[in-house]
Amino acid sequence: MAREFSTVGVVGLGTMGAGIVEVFARNGIDVVAVEISAPALERGRATLTGSTDRAVAKGKLAEADRDALHERVHFAVGLEALHSVDLVIEAVPEHLDLKQRIFAELDRVCRPEAILATNTSSLSVTEISVATSRPNQVIGIHFFNPAPVMKLVEVVRTVVTAPEVVADVEALCTRLGKVDVTINDRAGFIANALLFGYLNHAVGMFESHYATREDIDAAMKLGCGLPMGPLALMDLIGLDTAYEILDTMYRRGGRDRRHAPVPLLKQMVTAGLLGRKSGRGFYTYERPGSPVVVPDEATPLATEAAFADGARAIAKVGVVGSGTMATGIIEVFAKAGYEVISVTRGMEKSAKVCEAVKTSLNKGVVRGKLAEADRDAALGRISWSATLDHLADVDLVVEAVVEELSVKKALFASLDEICKPGVVLATTTSSLPVIDVAMATQRPADVVGLHFFNPAPVMPLVEVVRTIRTSPEATATARAVCAALGKTGVVCGDRSGFIVNALLFPYLNDAVKMLEASYSTADDIDHAMKLGCGYPMGPFELLDVVGLDVSLAIQRELYLELREPGFAPAPLLEHLVTAGYLGRKTRRGFRDHSHR
Repeated sequence: MAREFSTVGVVGLGTMGAGIVEVFARNGIDVVAVEISAPALERGRATLTGSTDRAVAKGKLAEADRDALHERVHFAVGLEALHSVDLVIEAVPEHLDLKQRIFAELDRVCRPEAILATNTSSLSVTEISVATSRPNQVIGIHFFNPAPVMKLVEVVRTVVTAPEVVADVEALCTRLGKVDVTINDRAGFIANALLFGYLNHAVGMFESHYATREDIDAAMKLGCGLPMGPLALMDLIGLDTAYEILDTMYRRGGRDRRHAPVPLLKQMVTAGLLGRKSGRGFYTYERPGSPVVVPDEATPLATEAAFADGARAIAKVGVVGSGTMATGIIEVFAKAGYEVISVTRGMEKSAKVCEAVKTSLNKGVVRGKLAEADRDAALGRISWSATLDHLADVDLVVEAVVEELSVKKALFASLDEICKPGVVLATTTSSLPVIDVAMATQRPADVVGLHFFNPAPVMPLVEVVRTIRTSPEATATARAVCAALGKTGVVCGDRSGFIVNALLFPYLNDAVKMLEASYSTADDIDHAMKLGCGYPMGPFELLDVVGLDVSLAIQRELYLELREPGFAPAPLLEHLVTAGYLGRKTRRGFRDHSHR
C-alpha cells in the first residue's frame, strides 16, 4: 500500500512553486508554502490568488472550492515551518549550490521518514541528494509550467532512491490527476532533453539571419501544429532559465555541441533581455510579465503592399507532376482563382489527377466548406495536358515531380527553353538543394523553392526558399502568391531541411537515440512530449506516420550538409529501415499497426 500524504511542503513560491501549491491544495492536501522573506511570501500568495481568481472567472473553479483551497495553504517564512510535513518539494532557481544548501537544511528540519523532492528540470537529482543523510528518500518530481494545467510529471529516481519512495510518489501523482513517467537521473530527463536541443537550434537559425523570428515561429506552429514557436517559447521560459538548462545539459550530457548555448543567448541574458518577465527577449512585450507582443524595430510590415513590392503579376500557373502534392497544389491554385495548366507524363496520368482533384473538391462540398458553384468554377479553371509545350504562356510554374535531382534538373532545363522570359520557376522539393535545380537553367534569378506541406489544400504553411542567385522580385512574387492562396509564406535560405525539417528531424532523431539507450519507452517519451510540451503527436507516433525511410533520408541529408556529430542518424532508425519496418505504410514501425 502506498503511503498517504496528508501535509506537503513547497519551498520557493515563484510561478512554478505557486503552481505546485495550487495543484496539491486543489486535491485536498494541506500545504505549507515557504519562502525566504516576507516580501517573497506575499508575491507567492498574490500569484496563487491571481491564478485561482482567473480559474473562477473562467468558470473552471467554484468560488467555494477556491475558498476551501486557500484554507488548506499555510504560508510561512523559513524552512523551520516544514518540521512535520510528509513530503517537501523544492522549487527554487536552478542553481546546484543553492539547492544543496536547502536540502542539507531540510534534512535537519524534517522528520526522518519525510520524502525530500526537487522540481529541478535539468540538475542532477543525485548531486542534490548527497547533501542529505537520507539520499534514498530523495527524488525528482518535475512538474511542467503551468503546473495546475499541465498533465505530465516526470518522476526522477537516482541509483539509491528507495523503490517504495518511487511507488509512493507515483501513487501521489495519480491522486493529483497527473500522468507520471518514471525515469533515471539524466541531464534534461525526457522532455527538456528533447525540447532544448530544438530550441537552441532555432536560436542558432535566428542568430545566423537564416530566417526572421516571425518566420521561424510561424513555420513550427503551422508546419508541425506546435502550440508555440520556439523563440516565443524561449521568451516564456525565460532566456536565463533556458541558458542554465542548456549549459547544465551540455556539461552533464556528454558535451553534445547542440546543447552548447548559442552565443546570442548569453549576450541577451547579459543585456537583461530575459523574455516576457523582463518585457523584452526575442520579442518586445507590452510590459514586463505581459504576454502581449508589441511591434518593435524588427517587426516586419505585414501589409499586402510590402509583399507586392517588386512582385510580378501572376494569372496563369503551370503545375508539373501527378502525385499527391501536385494534385493538392492544382486544387489550391484553382480555388484561389488562378488559371491552372496541369502537365503530367501521359493522358492516363492526367485523367487520374483530374479524378483526384474532383474527388477532393466534392468532399469540400459535402463537408459544407465549398459551394457547388465555387467547385464548378475551380474545375473550369483547370486544363489538362501531357506536354510541357503548353506552359509557353504561363506566369509561374510549380514543379512537384519525384525527389530525384537528375529528374528535376532535366525538367528545369526543358522549362527554361519553353517558358517566356520573367516566369518564376518554383520547385516543391523538401530536401534537395534548390540552387542545383536553378543552375540547370539560364535564368537562376527566376528560380525559387515553394515547399508546400501535405495535404496542400489543408496545411497553411509554405516555405519560400531563396537561393544566392534568386532575385528579390522572384522572392516577392512567391510571397505575394502565398498570400493570395491564403497561405503563410515563410522565407528562408537554401539549406538542407529549410526551417521545419531542419528543426523537426534532429528532435525526432534524438528521441530515437533516447529509446535506443533504454532510457525510457516509446510510450513514455510520446506521453512526455504531448503532455509536457503540448505537441499534437509524440515523436514515435509522428515517425510512424511520416515513414521511417523518409525520416532517415532527411536526417542523412542534414548530417551530410551540417557535419554535426549530433545529427548522425540513430543506428536504431537505420536498423528498422533495413528490416523493412517503415511505419504505418508497412504496418510496422516503432509500433505494430497490423491490428489497427
